[in-house]
Amino acid sequence: MVTLKAEKRDMSVKAKALRRQGKVTGNISGKDLTATIPVQLNEADASRFLKEHSKGSQLMLDIEGEKMNVQLKDILYNPMKHQYDNIDFQALVAGETVTSSAQIILTNVDSVKGYLAQTLSEIAYKAIPSAMIEKIEIDMSKLSVGDKVLVGDLDIAKNKDIELITPADALIVQIAEQQKTEEDAPAAEEAPAEA
Repeated sequence: MVTLKAEKRDMSVKAKALRRQGKVTGNISGKDLTATIPVQLNEADASRFLKEHSKGSQLMLDIEGEKMNVQLKDILYNPMKHQYDNIDFQALVAGETVTSSAQIILTNVDSVKGYLAQTLSEIAYKAIPSAMIEKIEIDMSKLSVGDKVLVGDLDIAKNKDIELITPADALIVQIAEQQKTEEDAPAAEEAPAEA
């Protein structure tokens, strides 16, 4: 499991000032916590982590030497400044069921012969921390035109430690036949010009 360093945030310092210092603000909440814990992380560390992880990811937060098992709950990204403004975490308790989501990754997309339509990018579920799944990969090279993948087709749907929130009959991806464009159609013969 990945560990990310964090510090307790001094709430007298404004978030804007912290961002100028290369920090990202965040909060840790949880049923067993008496209050939300405000934290701050290095923006560079957070960006590196978020390149490979997304909402629902499980990680260890090292808050000034105190380690806490958490999941990534929410990410606030500022596209104008190309920076993360805030990251929220949920404290996890061993054996306690939490709601999370697994990101869907399509691999070997270049091998698809047809039109690929993805309708779902994540699957919501409930599980205890030890059964949590961060990513689900679907190998597109095994599919051909006319094939489709439903949530119920995946291993996550057969996992007895996971309770799906996303319906099992929800469509994730399908491959349809490429539509012929006008350029592909044979050119119509021109009618002879009238004399």
